Amino acid sequence: MRAHLGDQLVIESPKSWARRDGEIVGLHHEDGTPPYDVRWSDTDEVTLVFPGPDAHIRHVEHGQPETGHRVPQPDATAAETVSAAVAPTGQHNPGDIGRRVAAERHKQRLSLGETARRARMSPHYLQYLEEQPADPSVATLIRLADALGTTATALRGAGIDLPPGQGQALLHPRLRDLGPEDCRHLLSTHGVGRVAVSTPGGPAVVPVNYEIVDGAIAFRTAPDSIPARTVGSEVAFEVDHVDEALSQGWSVLVVGPARVVTEAGAVRQLVDRAHTTPWAGGEREMWVSIEPMRLTGRRITSDDK
Repeated sequence: MRAHLGDQLVIESPKSWARRDGEIVGLHHEDGTPPYDVRWSDTDEVTLVFPGPDAHIRHVEHGQPETGHRVPQPDATAAETVSAAVAPTGQHNPGDIGRRVAAERHKQRLSLGETARRARMSPHYLQYLEEQPADPSVATLIRLADALGTTATALRGAGIDLPPGQGQALLHPRLRDLGPEDCRHLLSTHGVGRVAVSTPGGPAVVPVNYEIVDGAIAFRTAPDSIPARTVGSEVAFEVDHVDEALSQGWSVLVVGPARVVTEAGAVRQLVDRAHTTPWAGGEREMWVSIEPMRLTGRRITSDDK
């Protein structure tokens, strides 16, 4: 019996008509011989399996069972020992899901081992997902999303062109005001916010990458851009987050004067502390700082909490 990663292990009992199958996600021998790490389709658990006489391999390429040598079945304890899935060696070729998982993990500053522990899966299998064009099950995606504080939909990339907030409202929602400390915490150290600007053509709201430095909001832009028009006036800056799965969310609104940062030392400090470059790209070397004079926020949660 020989298998490749992604093949299906099928166990059928001719006496009881019982059937169980799972995806082979780990090999322990280079020649593809048993034992295998199998992710069972009925439980989504990964276990170490020594196939018995009732087992056969269904290859992904042609979907036909392999016939031939059968491996004697050891005791049940050895057959059901949870084991780490072994990722294949070779060049990395991550799929879209793997890239999103890896990006979210790095964003949360979680190690591969800690993420795997939270998602109740093998670190080696998580590494395989991040490095290969895999198609994990819905249950696996849900556990990963929960471990990373996001949604399975987000990891799949679905709904990227849809505005947030299309989920169902809570049965008993609770809208509450947030205090200044909660607002500062939610603003965190960096992210994407929206700045409201008055232009000759009317008001505009523009998303910008921002940093929090010494309590002030700072973002980079180009001198001839719309966000640059905030300089010298009082502006509004807003950050929010919507959790589609739980129908919850929050928003923080900052109001204060905007100024351009010209001091060489202050600019150097902003550049050194910047977490990301502007997503819009291009030459954006002008730093604008907004000093919060008013800080308000609101959060929607379930009234049961």
